[in-house]
Amino acid sequence: MSTDDYIRSVLAKYAVNIAGAESAGNVLYPIIQRWAGNALVQAEFSGSLAKGTAVTLSTDADIFISLSSSTPDTLENIYNTLCNAVASAGYPIKRQNVSVGTSVNGFKIDLVPGRRQSANGNDHSLWKDRSMTWTKTNIQTHIGIVSKSRRLEEIRAVKIWRNLHGLEFPSIYLELVVIEALRNARVGNLASNLSMVLEYLRDSFERVRFIDPANTNNIISDDLSLVQKQKIGRQAGISRQMLNYNQVVW
Repeated sequence: MSTDDYIRSVLAKYAVNIAGAESAGNVLYPIIQRWAGNALVQAEFSGSLAKGTAVTLSTDADIFISLSSSTPDTLENIYNTLCNAVASAGYPIKRQNVSVGTSVNGFKIDLVPGRRQSANGNDHSLWKDRSMTWTKTNIQTHIGIVSKSRRLEEIRAVKIWRNLHGLEFPSIYLELVVIEALRNARVGNLASNLSMVLEYLRDSFERVRFIDPANTNNIISDDLSLVQKQKIGRQAGISRQMLNYNQVVW
């Protein structure tokens, strides 16, 4: 088996059951409807499932909940009341940064509530629970950039590497880093490209500033501390030195 084939076998091992994840997510839709009421514009699958970068080690499906721009609640209250609604329906909750994590029938589902900034368009305001502030973003912009990047295999491989090594590395940040690291790399050379990403994480990642492509005021690289970035860089260096990729992802 070639190294490329080995990595692709690992990708297959952690491939998300899309139909199952969507079915589990749909179970939550009546809860979302009752919670949002007339403020609900739409609730749709987004994130890694929509981008094609989902792996079973992390979230199986993200549901982006778009609320009307006229929703009177504060962003913090929107986030908190969604937590309460999911918990009251009998599902576990995990407060994350901009999402509420839960699980349904063994599938990990993240709910991301956002309030539209205007009556039209896809710009939304989101509550950032960890920093107790808000941010503007456009989920559709993220989906378009990542899904068309032609780096989906490498992104999935790095997500698997991240989770196996217990690293904190937000997905949109990781996705943008992989795309940047492989800017001039040949498409399809999976093992070689994964090595390039590890080298980038080892040598350059800590110093590079990444800006949200949907909001130039949102510095995505600020979502990790210097210590967290250094931990990623150190592990990348260790992984790059391994002689066999079964010591990097498995």
